[in-house]
Amino acid sequence: MISLYGNTARLACVLALMMAAAGSGAEVWGQDLLWTQPEKVGMASDRLDRLSVVLDGYVKDDKLPGGVALVARKGKIAYLKTFGQSDPENGRPMEEDAIFRIASQTKAIVSVAVMLLQEEGKLLLSDPVGRHLPAFAETTVAEPAEDGSGGYEIVKARRPVTIHDLLTHTAGISYGGGPARELWEEAGITGWYFAHRDEPVRATVDRMAALPFDAHPGERYLYGYSTDILGAVVEQAGGQPLNEFLRSRIFEPLEMQDTHFYLPESKNGRLAVVYSATGQGQLEPAASPGGMVGQGAYVNGPRMSYSGGAGLLSTAMDYASFLQMLLNGGELNGKRILSRKSVELMTVNHLGDLPFRSGEGFGLGFYTITDVGARGVPGSVGEYGWGGAYHSTYWVDPEEQLVVVYFTQLIPSGGLDDHGKLRALIYQAITD
Repeated sequence: MISLYGNTARLACVLALMMAAAGSGAEVWGQDLLWTQPEKVGMASDRLDRLSVVLDGYVKDDKLPGGVALVARKGKIAYLKTFGQSDPENGRPMEEDAIFRIASQTKAIVSVAVMLLQEEGKLLLSDPVGRHLPAFAETTVAEPAEDGSGGYEIVKARRPVTIHDLLTHTAGISYGGGPARELWEEAGITGWYFAHRDEPVRATVDRMAALPFDAHPGERYLYGYSTDILGAVVEQAGGQPLNEFLRSRIFEPLEMQDTHFYLPESKNGRLAVVYSATGQGQLEPAASPGGMVGQGAYVNGPRMSYSGGAGLLSTAMDYASFLQMLLNGGELNGKRILSRKSVELMTVNHLGDLPFRSGEGFGLGFYTITDVGARGVPGSVGEYGWGGAYHSTYWVDPEEQLVVVYFTQLIPSGGLDDHGKLRALIYQAITD
């Protein structure tokens, strides 16, 4: 069991040691960071080289600005690849410790925080959300008009929203794009981006409670603000602002020293720049009002809104530490975050008969694989993972003892096929 934490100086040292030891096949230690040759964990170096060629090709063809790909197997890093640049306009190369906006990959971390609070007896997944956030004691739903006119009727929700509903995205809450979209727009609450907001997330979430949701609790999988609401629940039940709770209870024990909602000034130069696919086979630096896809509010914003659904910044090493903890059953390097049974509960399908993607269910914070054949891509039953709006992705495959982290910064991505090739080329490199 390892901690996958690093910084530039340490990584430079470790990489030098790796080069010196390559001929002997030795494992290489860099303080708390363990690297090994792929063959020692059942992967083929020459087959992983195929992935490197493909990733470099996306940069050469101007389809990706750059990124970091990390593969850990059996508790050891078998592959760490940087490609392209983190700031192409200024010629800044991609580094192993580059910091990325991980957007919805924040959801898994906040879901772990909720499970931690249940283990401490401070909440139950069956709790009505209104027990912790009184604004949610009674909620409403915008039901589409039966006459097909496109209108809707606002009715009382059939039952209270529970914490379990929020974890599984069955609370009936989207990102403000449902039948009553104009009411959400008037309230200034649409889209997943929060970093530019100059109010605490609790204030935003309390305003959500007064708006009509898109479906009755428990009746549909509907992706949206659920985990932002959970962030406010964590603040209330945990007695700390979300950033402080995550730092003290998850980031510090796992040595995730480069994971933040907003960057310390000393780290601004490590934030990878966001690019957009133009639709003409080229890339251009992305920018928008409020800083959603520029450097913007993550660097110079109000620093008031801690979005549990999409707000964190992190490195490949930090996020791999978090995932390795889950793969280990809630523990990393002698520091236990969750019990094994909580992790087991998080990583099984909770949707029952509710429709979702073919071959997949949804657990408490991420998808879960229920049928590899129905899904139609390499993987294993029991795999879980998710991704982020800036074109990042991750997954954990317990059967193969595999952790994969893939960070880049591209929005929109223009239908790029790199995620599919990443998966195919990692699984084809497994030899045992």
